[in-house]
Amino acid sequence: MKKVALITGASSGIGKELAHIHAEKGGDLIIIARNESKLNELKSELESKYGVQVKVIAKDLSNPSAPIEIYNEVTKAGIEVEYLINNAGFGGRGKFHERAWEQDLAMINLNVTALTALTRLFLPDFVKRNSGKILNVSSTAALLPGPLQAVYYATKAYVTSFSNALAEELYDTNITVTVLMPGATETEFAKTSGMDKTDLFNKTASARSVALDGYNAMMAGKLDVISGLGSAQKFMFKFLPFMPKKSKLKMVRNMQEVN
Repeated sequence: MKKVALITGASSGIGKELAHIHAEKGGDLIIIARNESKLNELKSELESKYGVQVKVIAKDLSNPSAPIEIYNEVTKAGIEVEYLINNAGFGGRGKFHERAWEQDLAMINLNVTALTALTRLFLPDFVKRNSGKILNVSSTAALLPGPLQAVYYATKAYVTSFSNALAEELYDTNITVTVLMPGATETEFAKTSGMDKTDLFNKTASARSVALDGYNAMMAGKLDVISGLGSAQKFMFKFLPFMPKKSKLKMVRNMQEVN
């Protein structure tokens, strides 16, 4: 396999589009998600359409043992990963004290622990050969606290901070770490998180456009890329630093109230 990209959360949304973009450019893939049937459908589509090789690994990344199992399987197969794309993640709406702790714990395990573990497992190989690119999918949610999605926003703040720090640690190598911070995007995220009936998801960007922004930023070695914002959202983020914190918190909470 050549120019291999490992993509988590590849069965739908941004991850699926990232897989298509990489395959279009002739790169082989390791695609990971829970839904094996969807992964096999994507594998068949990519291999027949683009003539690339695709390896499927069906894993639930909220399971703490999944990252090492993935790394061991990839290593045993003798596959060298050149692009690590940590895309898998999910959110959940509601007051923290009312939500099921098991759901939020799974969210932390997936959004934070799995991403960190996969990076820790593959990064030494990147450093040893002094090449490789990492794309971690965060969110514009990383830029401020999120009442009614307290844990999700916090996990994405972690992803952005962690990724930026790694990028600086690797300043004297040929390895880059890029953060993709999408706004509201047309994926399954809104429905599964309970955000589909909120003002925040009234207008969404296409998963393809967001994935393309992220992929191009990764290839260029950029630090951060914000994608999928409408004009009103761009205006809002421009003036966020000047708003009192209490006003920002109220604004975010109002946007996440169910209509």
